[in-house]
Amino acid sequence: MGIDERRARSQASDRTLLSLFSMATYEHLVVSDTKGVAVAAVGGYGRGELSPGSDLDIVILHQGQFSEEKLGKFVNALLYPLWDTHKVDYSVRTRAQTQDAARGDLKVALGLLDIRLIAGDADLVELVAKDSLEAWRDKSRVRLAELKTSMEQRHNRAGELAYLLEPDVKEARGGLRDINALYAISISGAVAVPLDRISKAQLTLDNVREALHIVSGRNKDRLLFQEQDKVATFLNYSDADAMMSEVAQAARSVDYLLEHTWHLVEQKDSSRRILRRTKAQSVAKNISIANNEIVIDEGAILGNDPVISLRAAATAAQLGVPMSLETCVLIKESLALGQSLLPTPWPREARELLISLIGAGESMVPIFETLDQEEIIFSWIPEWRSVRSLAQRNALHRHTVDRHMVETAVHAAALTRKVHRPDLLLFASLFHDIGKGHAEDHSERGERLIVPIAERIGFFDSDIETLQILIRHHLLLSATATRRDLDDPATIASITAVIPDLNTLELLHALSVADGEATGSAGWSDWKAALVSDLVSRARKAMTGSQIAEQPFLNQAQLDLAQSAQLTIELSDHPSGYSIEIVSPDMPGLLSLIAGVLNISRLDVKSARTKTHGKSAVMSWIVSPQPHAPTVTSEDLRSEIEKAFKDSHRVEEQLLARAKIYATIPTIPVPAPDVVYFNDAATDASVIEVRSHDRPGLLFRIGAAITQSKVDIRSAIVTTLGAEAIDTLYVTELNGGPLSDERASEVTSRLRAALA
Repeated sequence: MGIDERRARSQASDRTLLSLFSMATYEHLVVSDTKGVAVAAVGGYGRGELSPGSDLDIVILHQGQFSEEKLGKFVNALLYPLWDTHKVDYSVRTRAQTQDAARGDLKVALGLLDIRLIAGDADLVELVAKDSLEAWRDKSRVRLAELKTSMEQRHNRAGELAYLLEPDVKEARGGLRDINALYAISISGAVAVPLDRISKAQLTLDNVREALHIVSGRNKDRLLFQEQDKVATFLNYSDADAMMSEVAQAARSVDYLLEHTWHLVEQKDSSRRILRRTKAQSVAKNISIANNEIVIDEGAILGNDPVISLRAAATAAQLGVPMSLETCVLIKESLALGQSLLPTPWPREARELLISLIGAGESMVPIFETLDQEEIIFSWIPEWRSVRSLAQRNALHRHTVDRHMVETAVHAAALTRKVHRPDLLLFASLFHDIGKGHAEDHSERGERLIVPIAERIGFFDSDIETLQILIRHHLLLSATATRRDLDDPATIASITAVIPDLNTLELLHALSVADGEATGSAGWSDWKAALVSDLVSRARKAMTGSQIAEQPFLNQAQLDLAQSAQLTIELSDHPSGYSIEIVSPDMPGLLSLIAGVLNISRLDVKSARTKTHGKSAVMSWIVSPQPHAPTVTSEDLRSEIEKAFKDSHRVEEQLLARAKIYATIPTIPVPAPDVVYFNDAATDASVIEVRSHDRPGLLFRIGAAITQSKVDIRSAIVTTLGAEAIDTLYVTELNGGPLSDERASEVTSRLRAALA
């Protein structure tokens, strides 16, 4: 089974046709030689890739020298003996007619790219082949646009080969037709296509198709469920699941190369229109965007920046653009040489970048597929290999195990405003089925496997315990809600017995929703969603505790500094960049002003803790320098803050100027900010929570909106988790005391408008 058998099958058909051609020309054309008449194979037959059920695609060429009657008798004599044993797809044309047909029919043009002489006038076939190749290359822009449109229509009809229970190995996305499309793009000369990358995938799909024809006795290419075991046995796979996993991986390899190739074609067309290459724009440390791709900056030494590969992937996902193939190759080679391996545990920046990657929603999918296909992901998470393209042959699941987890993360990204720890939700979503592929219960196995993964990535012990609960019980809410009586106190007790706090409950709820939505309508519905929500609501009422971040605690040294009511700044190195301790005379808008100064100083806020004490505000900031940011000193910051105290409008103007620069960088859709208030979480203040996608100047906007509302910020807890920011503000009226419900509603409305 393989290339040799398909080639031998093609050669046997060649011999049959050659014999029939010789007899037909002698009896019906009455010519002593075959000048001006020929039979040629096209399409798959032209490539010598005949499966048992394949059509014989042939073209009968002539020069118009025969009468229609004589030519008709010749064609009948040639083909009639074949029809009992073969399905023949043929055409009878002159050279000029062949050119006309190719111009008007993409399928004809594609078939002629593989034209091969079987019998007759070799020069005539060579001329037709030359015509076809020249026309394909001369009109490549038009032809490739037609090819892409045709391909997309076919994909819409046939679906994705990698994720269908009963896929068509020829027509579906990632199938044999797409391989032919890649060859056609390569022949056009529009871009270089590394076809060697899919040679294994092509062999896999060709063998499966051939085996399917043999065991089914039919020339259909859809791999029906009831035939998968037979095909797997015929091809010596351990079982159908193993075969379908290999089919899925083959299809993903084809689809990945096809997507990359179309991107190159589109970029080339765009370059033709612009007539110049787009200048690279720095978007992260050692990372730029050029020609709508993420590239590693020239001169960057990967060995000196082990986080660079994760930074490239997270930046690409957050901007919604692909990683260049050259960048992927560079990363892969560096990892193979051990030059950019991440330390254990990962630094905080690496963990945050992974969360940013996972949290990018739909734009994460192609980036994660790139990391999979280039096998970069395995250097970070070797456990991923065990679920790679792992088949799930049941009616509930639409995807392989790994793709299902990726899709779950996509749905979780839309729920990050619903939880206080979006990083744990996103991480648990990506790994909730990591235990599949073994006889052991996958939830129990996953609970065990997540520990070394999370430890390596650098999560705290308390977070790892939460992740274990989420993965061990990710099916708990759905199963309980649909199988037990929600009015029975024992049902609620069964949830509170294993879920320790409100934060974990909200995380588990969001994970259940994301998992269900990723499974599809067969496993999730409005009815099930309502039951799960009802169960969570009942469990929440039975639990105690608060989810609000507590106000910061000031140590004695900070209290002593606060007594002076003087501006003091202490800056020190931190793994994320800098740790900055600021004590300042308190004033309206102070938080916004300091945040603005840090931003125009090209420092990104990773976390902040602020609290007012007497006439002073005590602030602790963790910041990361932006690409090419100058070295920062305490003296520099003091100077900028003092200038801001004198002229706050200057800060706002500089922030607006920087915002214009960021506006030129691509963006992805993100959930709208969520702003809520609580009047029962503290005795002396109201609490406002802002959950938002992180962006430059975010904290400045929040602080400015609070100041414009004539409200005082007594304490603030600012946390950036991946690409998400959660800001908790303890606010009072200017004369002290919490806000009324009416005032709190007014302030939150102003905040929503400022962040829109």
